[in-house]
This record gives sequence, structure tokens and C-alpha cells, in this order.
Amino acid sequence: MEKVSKSTLYQLKADRAHALEEAEAALNEERLEDHAAKMAQVEQFNAKIAAVEKTLEERERFAAQSPEAPGPGVEQEPELKGYEAAVKSFAAAARSGFPKTKAAGDMMQEGVDADGGYAVPQDIVTRIIALREAKESLLDEVQVVPVTAKSGRRTIKKRGQHQGFATVAEAAKFGKTATPQFAVLAYEIEKRGGYLPVTNELLEDSDNNIAAIVEEWLADEARVTANQEILAVVQAKTAQDLKDLDGVLRAWVGLGSAFRATSKLITNDDGLLWLGTLKDGNGRYLLTPNPADPQQLRLCVGPHVLSVKTYDNDTIPTKDGKIPMILGDLKEGVVYWDRRAFSVRVSDTAVVGDFNAFEQDMTIWRGSLRDDCTQRDDGAFVNGYITAGTGGTLGALTVTSAAGSASGTTALTVSPAKAAGNLYKYKAAAAATEVTYGQNVQSWSVWDGSSHITAASGQVITLVECGSDYRAVNAGSATVTAKA
Repeated sequence: MEKVSKSTLYQLKADRAHALEEAEAALNEERLEDHAAKMAQVEQFNAKIAAVEKTLEERERFAAQSPEAPGPGVEQEPELKGYEAAVKSFAAAARSGFPKTKAAGDMMQEGVDADGGYAVPQDIVTRIIALREAKESLLDEVQVVPVTAKSGRRTIKKRGQHQGFATVAEAAKFGKTATPQFAVLAYEIEKRGGYLPVTNELLEDSDNNIAAIVEEWLADEARVTANQEILAVVQAKTAQDLKDLDGVLRAWVGLGSAFRATSKLITNDDGLLWLGTLKDGNGRYLLTPNPADPQQLRLCVGPHVLSVKTYDNDTIPTKDGKIPMILGDLKEGVVYWDRRAFSVRVSDTAVVGDFNAFEQDMTIWRGSLRDDCTQRDDGAFVNGYITAGTGGTLGALTVTSAAGSASGTTALTVSPAKAAGNLYKYKAAAAATEVTYGQNVQSWSVWDGSSHITAASGQVITLVECGSDYRAVNAGSATVTAKA
């Protein structure tokens, strides 16, 4: 006979759920005899499940007992404390379906059910927070305030300009100086959640592996969630079209000396590409590594040197061709209220979209966290953008046309030669085709740099040098001379 195990319990619960579904279907169709028969099966499964649970409970209880006076060479298992105890408790909860509990002192909501399920132990929460912060995110840019209440208010001092003391004559009255500006920030913690499908075999894994999977999952989701909320607060401020490098300079100066010293330019990979193409009149790139720390970038804009921080496009996406350029000090501009509380619920019968946990013999874990994000000082940052394909200077190509080797063809020569990795694209028309820097020319015809091109004498060929992204960097044109 097969030994009773956790798998036995999982299978019985799945069979019970299936029988209950059939009973509900019979009741909906008014097949009362079938409904009664299926409910009888459900009761039988309930009795078996209770018996198996009792058996497993007793087995674990006796296995955990140790002799009061262990014999020679027999060591008692040390009592687990701290994180190790939390891992054991968490894994046991996972195997039993995450019973709904309320963490001590958690007053987020009245009632266990509404609170969202099993409260993750604090030692594991600490590990989740550490994993969340181990990878770069926008949390590094803003002020993170841990909170314990569901809502509240904080009074903060806004950074501003000081006017200094005025000259006071002897025996004259002192004038009133500018008083510090204060603001009251209110927060309202919200619950946010998502799903993670896991195999039932995972529950047979070690305690540490179960905890590690949940920690990594919740940490990654918490980081991405925070990124989205921080971006939402930044983008709630009216967007400013910076247009070009001069616009970046105007926005930077507009921050004022109160914020410039601690400010930076934050952008994404598209912004890094755009900034990386900017050169001064001597052909020197304006974006360079900081000599003191080569991992840090800086941008020379007129008399100012801006610290630059880039994130991938998934973290800060480019939308509608608008490359984000956030300038300022987000630690003064945005506050992330971190409740640092996570909960987990589980179902082996739930359906999420096309995923059916019961049919696929899997379990769905639903995780949730609690936080809020608010604006602190709107004067501390600029929500700017550069339209993709603008802001740079289109270089010039010198193009000449001569009769080709075959009738109706022309031979082109061009200087300077294209850069390594770049492409040539062309278009023949009655007149030169206007080209702007960064324009996408993917639909234009490809030229390999040597083949003769079919064109009619008198037409104008516009030749473009573009990068691998098909955005124009140099262009020139010539009137076609074709072989008769």
C-alpha cells in the first residue's frame, strides 16, 4: 500500500473540488439525484482529507519529539530562530495552502478575509526588501519612507531660496525675513497584487527553495510596481518638450540653484543613444564618463556639467516617439510610502485568463503588497522629453553621378565614406528629398556603395547614411547622369 503523503492530500483536495463542481452543475440543471450523489462524494472526500491531515499531523508531531535524556552521541536538533525559523514557518504555511492569518499589530483592515490572506513573516519581508533593492530601480532616485499605518500625514520642509538679512540701522526695527516653507503630505496605502503559477511538486521541495522562489518573485514584482508608480507621479506633471540640447540647458537652469547641486538628468536607452551622438564644434562628444568614476556619465551643456543616469526602456519607456528626459532632484520631488507588508493566498482550482490551475495540475499563488507614491515638491524636477529623430545635426555627404555601365544606370561616388556598421539608403525623384536628422529611412532603397543604380537622367538622387536603426545621420544629393 502506498504511504500516505502530502501528495495524497493534494490529490484528495483536487478530487473533492472536481466533485463539488459536478454537484453545482447538477444543481444548476435541476438534476437533484445527481446533485445528492455528488455531495455524498464530497462528504466522503472531506472525511478522507480530515483523516489524512490528522495522520500527517501526528506523524510530524512524533517525528519532532526528542528523548528527554538523549543517549551518548545523540544530538538534539537546535531550536531555529530568526530567518531560519521564518523560512520553516513559511514553507509549512505554503504546504498547507497559506491559511489566512493576520500579522501581529497589523491594523490595515478589519477582518482576516478582506486583508488578503497569509501575512509573510517579517524576517522574510526583510529579505524581500533587500532583494528588491539589490537591483537598480527608480527607488534609488526618490525618497523612500517606511510607514506602519494605512494612512497618515507628514509635514515636510520645502527647499527654497534664502534671502539673507537686510541692513538695519542703529535703533531701527528689524525687517521680517523669509520664513521656511512647509507642506503637508498625505498618503493612503493601497493594495496591489498579481499571480504566480507554481507546480504542485514545488511543495515537496526544501523549505529554503520554497522561500527563495517567493522572495525573488515578490521582490521583482515590488520593484517593477514601484517603478510604475514613481513614473506615474513624475508624468502627472505637465510634460515639457525640450526640443534640443538648448532646451535641456534651459530646463536645467530653470531648476534654480536650490536644486541644481543635487540634480541629475534621468533618461532611458533611447535617450542614451541620442545624447551619445551629440558633439561640439570640434567633433568631441558631449557625453563622457566621469574621470573620477568611469561608471558615471556626465553631459557638458554650455557652462554646466550634468550628471546623467540611464535606465532600460522597460523601466522608463519611450512612448509615441517621446524620449523621456527627467531633470532635477527626485528625492525632493517624489515620496514613496513603503508599508513593507506582503501577503499570499493560494488556489489549486482558480482560473486566470487561459490558465486553469485545476486542469493543469498546478497551484496559483496570489501575492500582494501595500504602498503609495506622492509628489513632494513639483519645483524639484522637470518632466521633459525629446522627440525621437530630432535634436541632432544632419551631416553632409558629397554625392556625384556619372553614367553607369548599362543603359539607364548611373554610378555614384560619395564622400566621406560611411562609418562602420552604417548603411546607405537612397531615393530617386524629380527633386531632392528633404531629410532631417534621425529620420527613419527604412523604407528607402538600399545601396551597397558600389553597384550601379537604375535611374533616369535629370532625376535627383538623395543618398542617406543611416545607423542600424535606419535613422539618418548624414545626407546628400546629386542630379542623375545615366547612360543612354
